[in-house]
Amino acid sequence: MEFSYYPGCSLHATATEYDASTRAVFEALGATLVELEDWVCCGASSAHSASANLAASLPAVNIALAQEAAKGDLVAPCAACFNRIKAADYALRNDPDRRKEIEDAVEFTYTGDVHVRHPLDVVVNNLDSIVAQVKRPLTGLKVVSYYGCLLVRPPKLMEFDNPENPVWMNRILQTLGAEVKNWSYAVDCCGGSASLPRVDIATKLVTGLAVHAREAGAEAIVTACPMCQMNLEMRQANRPQVPIFYFTELIGVALGLPGVGAWLGKHLIEPTGVLRAAGLV
Repeated sequence: MEFSYYPGCSLHATATEYDASTRAVFEALGATLVELEDWVCCGASSAHSASANLAASLPAVNIALAQEAAKGDLVAPCAACFNRIKAADYALRNDPDRRKEIEDAVEFTYTGDVHVRHPLDVVVNNLDSIVAQVKRPLTGLKVVSYYGCLLVRPPKLMEFDNPENPVWMNRILQTLGAEVKNWSYAVDCCGGSASLPRVDIATKLVTGLAVHAREAGAEAIVTACPMCQMNLEMRQANRPQVPIFYFTELIGVALGLPGVGAWLGKHLIEPTGVLRAAGLV
């Protein structure tokens, strides 16, 4: 398998552990991620709050690059990037007038050959390959899956899992042996956009999620969004704090991948305690 890869700004900055673990998991799957040359910011969230044309044209540049590279579907791990690129792709596929405007702005001809995918989608559709490589099942680790807002909404554009009750992350984690707890907050907002201008709001939302995770019996929250992960680590007012993992990191733990220690060492909330208690490190 070969994919075009769009890391976006976060995975080159505050979420380098997500980037590294995603690359490692795809390598374990026998998949090659080819990072787009000269990719541009997707515009989230400043562009789509300021200009509809800019909001569509910026992610369309990356679709054009992936189309030109011809390396397969375009993988975007960041939930915000995935959301904005999917929205642009939806307009290109379904609105001829809008497609013409975007094509003129970006100076390319859209073919529709490239599909925009999130790593969760790729992994859940290749679970057999993951299971065959498990060296250290996640038995004893109690978690909840957290998607946040942008992976599943708006459902017409995202076409991603069940927008009200997503199950892909649960399926992956359960297959790896983790005890995934039921809770009602998997797609609730963490207040990521308010994390800097309204710390009080972000802190209230994040702390609520952490408290609900504990109430559900979880020892950690697992996410697939770099903004959610960072906000959930920065804004917890509860004590003790709940560790936040990327789902790719836990796949790495289960597969015994060599980079796990470096990834976990970048977290703001120390994550290895719960792994140690479950005999996983």
